[in-house]
Amino acid sequence: MYHLGLLWEYLKNYMKTRLTYRADFWVEVISDLLFQATNFIFIMVIFMHTESLGGWNQNEVVFVYGFFMVPFGVFSCFVNMWNFSERYIVKGEMDRVLTRPAHNLFQILLENVDPPSLIGSFIGLVIMAISGANLGLPFEWWTIPVLLLLTLSAVAIYTGIYTALTSLSFYSDAPTGILPLMYNIQNYGRYPVTIYNRAIQVLLTWIIPFAFVGIYPAALFLQRDEMRGMAILTPVVGAVFLSIGLLCWNYGVKRYKGAGS
Repeated sequence: MYHLGLLWEYLKNYMKTRLTYRADFWVEVISDLLFQATNFIFIMVIFMHTESLGGWNQNEVVFVYGFFMVPFGVFSCFVNMWNFSERYIVKGEMDRVLTRPAHNLFQILLENVDPPSLIGSFIGLVIMAISGANLGLPFEWWTIPVLLLLTLSAVAIYTGIYTALTSLSFYSDAPTGILPLMYNIQNYGRYPVTIYNRAIQVLLTWIIPFAFVGIYPAALFLQRDEMRGMAILTPVVGAVFLSIGLLCWNYGVKRYKGAGS
């Protein structure tokens, strides 16, 4: 309840700030919508030249993309640490965070919440509903609970990977260039992993498991039996990588020696 109370207070402060600068809020929302529309149009253009993509038809690929948007929107809202190195290490704000009672990572996440990103999750759900209807997918009693579980598991994967990479900032006060690279790699997860060669499939499944934030969990709803086992593994992968991320973060905090003078 204590942490939920903090979350609510931070969200209220965020809304007060955004209501003061409403134009900035709507510019951010519109730019995000345009970005998602560009990606969607790209998929449409691909299927103007082919009937299927690696054995997946247009509606199936669109469904996978819709699912990909749901956890990514939640992740972008609550785990936004792109400027961590510059703000908290270079400018020394980590010292302030460490003097407060709440867990340092939780505070940093709250200070950087971005609720407009949730619009992407809503659009993803709409895309899933439309493409699912076109495919004639049944709406079962377990659909919503499983969707919530797989979404949270995918968010855990995102959080674990990016938290581990962000923790590298504790060893160097120079912003690392690996986060933009990882952002580009994660986009491979919004397409069926079977369209890539074997090396990339292994990379996206077992090393940097972005296949578990898109294609594998989405395949469960698409009734692709060949990927059912991988879809079921999604919560396990989420728990493993979230644990790795938190361990890396906590170890990095112990190595942090302050901003100094």
